[in-house]
Amino acid sequence: MGLTAAVLTAGLLPASGFLALAAWLDRQGRDEPPDRSWDVAVVAGCRVMPDGTPSLALARRVGLAVHLFHTRRARLIVLTGGQGADAPITEAHCAAELCRHQGVPDAALILEDRSTTTLENAAFTHRVLGSGSTDLHVIVVTDAAHTFRCRRMFGRHFRVVHSAGAAVEGWPRVRAALREAAAVLRHGLSGRL
Repeated sequence: MGLTAAVLTAGLLPASGFLALAAWLDRQGRDEPPDRSWDVAVVAGCRVMPDGTPSLALARRVGLAVHLFHTRRARLIVLTGGQGADAPITEAHCAAELCRHQGVPDAALILEDRSTTTLENAAFTHRVLGSGSTDLHVIVVTDAAHTFRCRRMFGRHFRVVHSAGAAVEGWPRVRAALREAAAVLRHGLSGRL
């Protein structure tokens, strides 16, 4: 094998592995959530726009959690996420407003409005739910590619964790899978998965 072929092969193998990881992560959250009841549906935090409106990803996540609530597959919804640098309100409060507009009563909403990462989403949700929450059955609602990492991180605090991915198509789906593959590698190498 010549030098050029060796260099190309060395570059393509890691790239193809990275793309395979991204595709696998995307598939993890594409299935319909199991037809069973959960104590809590947790909406993983996501960006709020500078004008206070939810990002499309946050709106998708909330929509899926509300669906689980209205079909009696989740008793409560925990909304996570602190305030971004350019957002006028926290992700949790923005998500709560969406829930209310879709008919979810305040009594079914719990806000965790301090977290800024997925690790904090999990830890702070456990803290907000209380010391006895370890045995709750939790379903984390996020984007499809993010479901694997959410299951791992929430699994540190809850015994029964599943995740559900809100559907997204086109370039946003590809971008999310690539970004998530990088995050999984980063967290895996640092021992946080």
